[in-house]
Amino acid sequence: MPPKEPDKRAKPSRAIRRLVIWYRRNAAVTSLVDTAATAATSAASTAGSMAGTMAGSMAGAAGAATSAAGSIANTVLQPLVFDPLRRLQRGLGGPDEDKPINDADRLWVAVDGMGGDYAPGPILEGCLRAVELLPLRVRFVAETDRLDAAMAEMGLQEQLDAAVARGLIQLVPSGPSVGMDEEATVVRKKRDASINMAMDLVKQGQATAVYSAGNSGAVMASAIFRLGRLKSIDRPAIGALFPTKDTEQQVLVLDVGANMDCKPSYLHQWALLGHIYSRDVLQVARPRIGLVNIGEEECKGNELCLRTYPLLAEEQRFDFAGNCEGRDILSGNFDVVVCDGFTGNVLLKFLESVGSVLLDVIKEELPRGRRGKVGSAFLINNLRRIKKRLDHAEHGGALLLGVDGVCVIGHGSSKALSVLSALRLAHSAASHGVMANLHALCTAVVD
Repeated sequence: MPPKEPDKRAKPSRAIRRLVIWYRRNAAVTSLVDTAATAATSAASTAGSMAGTMAGSMAGAAGAATSAAGSIANTVLQPLVFDPLRRLQRGLGGPDEDKPINDADRLWVAVDGMGGDYAPGPILEGCLRAVELLPLRVRFVAETDRLDAAMAEMGLQEQLDAAVARGLIQLVPSGPSVGMDEEATVVRKKRDASINMAMDLVKQGQATAVYSAGNSGAVMASAIFRLGRLKSIDRPAIGALFPTKDTEQQVLVLDVGANMDCKPSYLHQWALLGHIYSRDVLQVARPRIGLVNIGEEECKGNELCLRTYPLLAEEQRFDFAGNCEGRDILSGNFDVVVCDGFTGNVLLKFLESVGSVLLDVIKEELPRGRRGKVGSAFLINNLRRIKKRLDHAEHGGALLLGVDGVCVIGHGSSKALSVLSALRLAHSAASHGVMANLHALCTAVVD
């Protein structure tokens, strides 16, 4: 009799079955079970049928099945995870980093190279990345001696020389800079400080936007003194983009720190500014405006909210969606929310901590040992992308709305990634003609 052919196993190995069981028991990855299990079964069946008569082939098949399951699961799930940088780039009509940049399309941006806790080295590093990835040129304003020392320390001289030779970066020497711990009014005394010179470049038309990660009070004061306020705007506001549960939507929150004590008229003006920005730059057809409050009812809230509500409700130039409770800010039900600077700054700083805390909690809950490592291999890229979605460094900065120019304020601890993200935001605002629409709005209000 001819020898029996080896059994071509169609069932997954014990290792694969255990892996599937582990996923079913782990609540943190419940959403991956069906995809991973199906992929593993399919891969194991295929590997088993190809094993032939080799007695030791099942071990290799199990390894191949595990690898295939991870690859297929990652391919299926990756589109479901949100990358804020690429969404901002695509959603705002920004540049595609995979395509070559036409030098004729580049816009000049003035950068305060001395602003921030780590300036000027990491700020320059971020600018060098930005000019390679975005259609912009940078006028980098900084103290020459401190910039030379930072370049030598970080080894950026050769890269900077190449960017200068290509006309992508221009160095502008400045005088003594404004310290992070100095009073905002010091900008009047230090006339040749880097932040003042950067603002002057915008005022003179030599740059379309300005970025600084320096003292936010000094940045705001310099913007008001050098650029001036828009007509009918009493106080400029800092607007920050928050992520929402909808991966294709962000919500603009303002003010997040420029004005601690506010009047109802300020919030009304900020709602108008936010409406224009959300419509023209974020491409929201009809932005929904909300007022941050402790309840949805019109009668809830402190005196500021009670007096602001009727102003927003009677306004015909935007769609007022009512009060917005704290739990609703990230719900996707609002496109713009307004509040006083004290409340907004608390919200901003709280959100900044969410990404790292969330990742730490998930890491803590994952099982230990070999099974935990195998399971983590399925999740590591997705966990990193989730952190990016909530990481303030991925958003880079906040807009100073209400001054006569595009101004982006970065976090004091900004490094290269934050600078790159902030310059993308500055480019998006400058390239959408938002200032022309803001001028038209304010002129209409005055008339």
